[in-house]
Amino acid sequence: MKEVSVSRLKEMLDKKEDFQLIDVREEHEFDICNLNGELIPMGEVMDHIDKISRDKTVVVHCRSGKRSATVIMALEQEHGFTNLYNLQGGILAWAQEIDPSMPNY
Repeated sequence: MKEVSVSRLKEMLDKKEDFQLIDVREEHEFDICNLNGELIPMGEVMDHIDKISRDKTVVVHCRSGKRSATVIMALEQEHGFTNLYNLQGGILAWAQEIDPSMPNY
């Protein structure tokens, strides 16, 4: 599985690179803190395949990286995606390494 570090994601955001950021956490988690990605909770991803780009980089994240890894494996195996990257350490790593002011839960 391909991964991207939080520092690389910050670089992508700062450079305004053309990519899609998908948050697979639950809405109540998204409300606590988020990276302004598109919220598609893990349990709803398979119902919203059409919202996931196939022609540009897609970074998928959750709280720690486990749920997003599970989602990516399913999308790759069941739907043939090849452009998905897991955010290493999830939003917890972002809060720790990039934005310590971000609320933690």
